Amino acid sequence: MIDYPADTIAGLLARGPGAAPAIGAPGRPWLTHQALREQAAATSAALNRAGIGRGDRLAIVLPNGPEMASFFVCAAGACTTAPLNPAYKPDEFSFYLDDLHAAALVALAGAETPARAVAEARHIPVIELTPGEAAGSFSLATGGPVAAKQPGAATADDVALVLHTSGTTSRPKIVPLTQRNVTASAYHIGESLALTPEDVCLNIMPLFHIHGLIAAVLASLAAGGAVSCTPGFNAFAFFAQFDEVRPTWLTAVPTMHQTLLTRAARHAESIAAGRLRLIRSSSASLPPAVMAELEATFGVPVLESYGMTEAAHQMASNPLPPRPRYPGSVGLAAGPQIAIMGLDGELLPAGAPGEIVIRGRNVTAGYENNPDANAKAFTDGWFRTGDEGVLDDAGYLRLTGRLKEIINRGGEKVSPLEVDNALMDHPDVAQALTFAIPHDKLGEEVGACVVLRDGAAADEHAIRDFVGAHLAPFKVPRRIVFLPEIPKGPTGKLMRIGLAKKLGLAS
Repeated sequence: MIDYPADTIAGLLARGPGAAPAIGAPGRPWLTHQALREQAAATSAALNRAGIGRGDRLAIVLPNGPEMASFFVCAAGACTTAPLNPAYKPDEFSFYLDDLHAAALVALAGAETPARAVAEARHIPVIELTPGEAAGSFSLATGGPVAAKQPGAATADDVALVLHTSGTTSRPKIVPLTQRNVTASAYHIGESLALTPEDVCLNIMPLFHIHGLIAAVLASLAAGGAVSCTPGFNAFAFFAQFDEVRPTWLTAVPTMHQTLLTRAARHAESIAAGRLRLIRSSSASLPPAVMAELEATFGVPVLESYGMTEAAHQMASNPLPPRPRYPGSVGLAAGPQIAIMGLDGELLPAGAPGEIVIRGRNVTAGYENNPDANAKAFTDGWFRTGDEGVLDDAGYLRLTGRLKEIINRGGEKVSPLEVDNALMDHPDVAQALTFAIPHDKLGEEVGACVVLRDGAAADEHAIRDFVGAHLAPFKVPRRIVFLPEIPKGPTGKLMRIGLAKKLGLAS
C-alpha cells in the first residue's frame, strides 16, 4: 500500500533533509531543501501581495532550467500554475492567455518574449523573475500591493496546475490537476523507482510539460532527493552534464534516448564511471530494440512507463529488478487502477483488447468547462484514455495504439506501434514512425518514415521485404519516406496524426 505523506505541494516539500541539495543546474551551486522551503514561503507571500491567490491562474513563460522548476513548486503553493511553451508565437500566446483567463504572467527579467506584448495588450500584469546565485533561487518584482481574494496556503482540492491537451484532432482542452492529483502522482513515481534522498535526477525534459514537471521535478523532491535541470535536451552537451551531475537516474522520451545512443560509444568511460542505477522512458512507445540497446550500453535497467496529462502523468510502469520487465509492455498499474473497456462500456477480461481506462487519486475530475468532452471521457467513474491495449493475466499492460491513430486499411485494422517495432528490428533503421496515408479506395494505406543509421544504405524495397517477413502483407508499409529526422512535437513526442499531409502524401 503506497504512502501519501502529504496532499499539497507545500506539504510535499517538507520531507527533504534541510542541508541536502534539492534543485540544481550544471555549473551552478545547489539550492538546498531548506532554502527551497523558505523560498516557497516567500513566493506565496509575494504573490498574495500582488493580488494572486488560491484559484488565480498564473501563466509562466520561463526558459527550461532550475528557476522554472523551483518557481513551479513555489508558486503552486499559493495559486494555480499554467506553464506555457516559451517558443509559442504571438497568436498562440493570445489563445492560451485568453483561454486560461490568466491573472498575471511571469517572465524572466530582461528576456524578450512575445508573451509580454500579448499580456500588456490584455492589461494582464507581468511579474519579473530574476535568478539568484544558487540554481533555482530567484526574486520577484511584482509591482504595487493588491489584496488577493483568496490568500494563504493551497488546500488538497485546490487546482495546482492547468495544462492544455495537445489538440491534435480538436481544440485543446484545459486539464485541471489538483494538489492531491499531482502529489499522488509524484509519490507513485517515487514508489515505482524506489527513489530516496540519495537519488539525483538529471532533467533533460521540457518543464512546460507534465513529464518533466511531475516525473523529474516533483517526484525527486517528494522523495527528498535532488534534480539538476539543464537548459533543455542537447545531445552534444549531455555527457559533460552527466559527468558533472553524476545522476542516479534520468527520464526522457524515446527520441531522446535514441539520440543519446548515437553518441554513447565515444563516452563509454563516462558511463562506466557514473553511478546511474536506472533509465526511465515515457510519453511515447519505446521500441523493444531501443530498450535492449539502452540496457546494453548503459548497463542499467530501462523502465518503460505509461502516462498522460489527465493522470498527472504516470499510470503504469515496468518494475525494478528482480521483478520482470518486458520489452513492448508499459508494465503494471503504478498509481491508478487500470482496466480494459469494450465499446459497450463493459470491462473486459485479461487478454481481450479494448480501450484502456483508469481511475484513482491522481486522475483529473474532468476537463474545464467542457461537458461534451467529459461525457465522452468518463464512463461509470472510469476515465477513457483513448488508447487501445491488452492486460495479461499477470497484470502487465501492452499498448496497441491510440484509437484515433489505428490505421483502417479497407477494414483491416493496423496498429502503428506493431509496424514501428518491426521496422526498428531492421539493423539499418535508427528511427521509424508509421502513419496513415489517405487512399481513394481503401480509405487509408500504411505509410512510414524512417531514419537510417549512419553509413547504412538500405532502400525502400529491402525494408519492405524485411517487414513483410515478420508481418502480414496488409501491415507492410506501401510507402516509406527516408528523412534525416522524424518530425516531432515541442516535447519531443513523435506525431502520427497529420504526418501524411505534412510530408506531402495526402491530397
